[in-house]
Amino acid sequence: MNQNNVIIQLENVVKDYRIGSGYFRALKDFSISFGHGEFAGFIGPSGSGKTTALNIIGSLDQPSSGTCLVLGENISTISHRQAANLRNHQIGFIFQTYNLLPVYTVYENVEFPLLLLGLSDTGRKKMITEALEMVGLTDKIDSRPAQLSGGQAQRVAIARAIVKKPALILADEPTANLDVKNSHNILELMVKLNRELGSTFVFSTHDPKVISYLQRIIRLEDGRIVSDQPQKQEL
Repeated sequence: MNQNNVIIQLENVVKDYRIGSGYFRALKDFSISFGHGEFAGFIGPSGSGKTTALNIIGSLDQPSSGTCLVLGENISTISHRQAANLRNHQIGFIFQTYNLLPVYTVYENVEFPLLLLGLSDTGRKKMITEALEMVGLTDKIDSRPAQLSGGQAQRVAIARAIVKKPALILADEPTANLDVKNSHNILELMVKLNRELGSTFVFSTHDPKVISYLQRIIRLEDGRIVSDQPQKQEL
């Protein structure tokens, strides 16, 4: 990979979690890089280290040792304020449980990541409208989460993740609560957004449906990378 294209670089990352008087090693000598515009995913069984790797890349956690560079920031030494600033401006998150705020409308849920960016009302409205158009939900702009189907709720979560057009989007089991039809609809939408926005997508999943859409598959076992292969997509 061309180093000028690299936006994520993990080198010899170890992550330990304290358990009583001992510890559990979730990541072991973990080294990997990602470039601009990739559509890649960590796959493996529960406990293999997928979500831990995603959380460290997203600056939600820090490695116990090793180096993790994300969009020019060293996650290993970054302060809480710097990490929050990185997430606010450069990273979008998509979770399996949607994490929508039930008392707010679709518009307000998508607006939430923009409130800390110092944008004008007009600027926010333009960005929110564009994001909802991209996910096909402009007709639900005044609805609340309880009025949405699972597929619609996840599309709102995607709109919230892309509204600031981040360089990096992290998706943790994004289809876990969706049926087959909605899963494919959501995945086709994310492929489309990857092409249109140029954002790097990194998934954590063990869902065969998600895996079939990935352009690069990183297989994990027991906190280690056991294979890292491109996957050719049929047109």
